[in-house]
Amino acid sequence: MTRRPWVLGGLAGLVFAFLYAPIAWLAVVSFNDSRSLSRITGLSTRWYVELFADDRVLGALGLTLRLALTSAVVATLIGTPAAFGLRRAFPGRGLWAVLLSLPLVVPEVVLGVALLGFCVKLAGIPLGFGALVAAHVAFSLSFVVVVVRARVAGMDHRLEEAAADLGAGPLVAFRTITLPLVAPAVAAGFAFAFLLSFDDVVTSSYLTGVGSTTLPVFVYAQASKRGVSPEIVALSTLMVGVSAALLVAGVLVATWRARRAGRASTFVEHLRDQ
Repeated sequence: MTRRPWVLGGLAGLVFAFLYAPIAWLAVVSFNDSRSLSRITGLSTRWYVELFADDRVLGALGLTLRLALTSAVVATLIGTPAAFGLRRAFPGRGLWAVLLSLPLVVPEVVLGVALLGFCVKLAGIPLGFGALVAAHVAFSLSFVVVVVRARVAGMDHRLEEAAADLGAGPLVAFRTITLPLVAPAVAAGFAFAFLLSFDDVVTSSYLTGVGSTTLPVFVYAQASKRGVSPEIVALSTLMVGVSAALLVAGVLVATWRARRAGRASTFVEHLRDQ
C-alpha cells in the first residue's frame, strides 16, 4: 500500500461509491419530471411542491419532531444524573450498569412487543403520543447514559477538589467546573436520543395510534402499499440534505472550538515565557 497509494485510494473510492451512489441517485431522481425512478425524462421541482402541499406528510413530520424533541429532553434529564450516579462505587453498581445497557442489545421487535404490553396492559397508557414518548425514552436512555458516563469516567476529579478547596460550594463547582466539562457529552447524548427517536420504525409501529403516525412509519406504510413514490424520494432527499448540513455545522463548530482552545493555550504559554 505504501508503494502503490493509488490502490488504497481506489479501494476507498469503491467503498464511498457503494455507500453514497444510491443516495446520489435518489437526489437526482427527486428532480425527475416523471414518476419513474429508473429513467430521467426532465428536471422539475413538482414533487417537492406536492410534498409540501401534502398535509399528511407535514402532520407526520411535525409529530415526529415533537416526539423526538420530547423524548430526547426527557432521556437527557434522566440519563445525565444516572451517569453521575454510576460514577461512585456502591453495592450493585455493576447490576445497574448492565440493566441500563440492556436495551442496547435487545432486538427492536422484542422491545416493541414488551413496551406495547407494558404501556397498554400494565401502565394503562393508550396508544399514541404518550406511549411513543415512554417507549422512545426507554430505548434512548441507555445511549445517553453510556455517552455521558464515558465522559464522566475520564474527568479529572482533582479539578472539583481544587474548586472545593478554593471555597466553591457543590452547586458552584458543578456549574463552573463539572458542567462545562460534560456539556459536549450531554449534547452528544441528546443528539443520539433525538436521532434514534426520529428514525425509529419498528418500535413506533407497535405503539402508533389513531392520528399519531410518525414520519418513518408513514413512509414505510406508503412504500409497502404503493411502492416508493416520487414524494417519498423528495422527502428522503430533504432529510439527507438536512442531516448533511447539521453534520457540516457540527464539524465547523468543533474545528472552531479546537482552534480557539489552541490559541488560548498558545497565549498562556506566551505569558509564561514573559
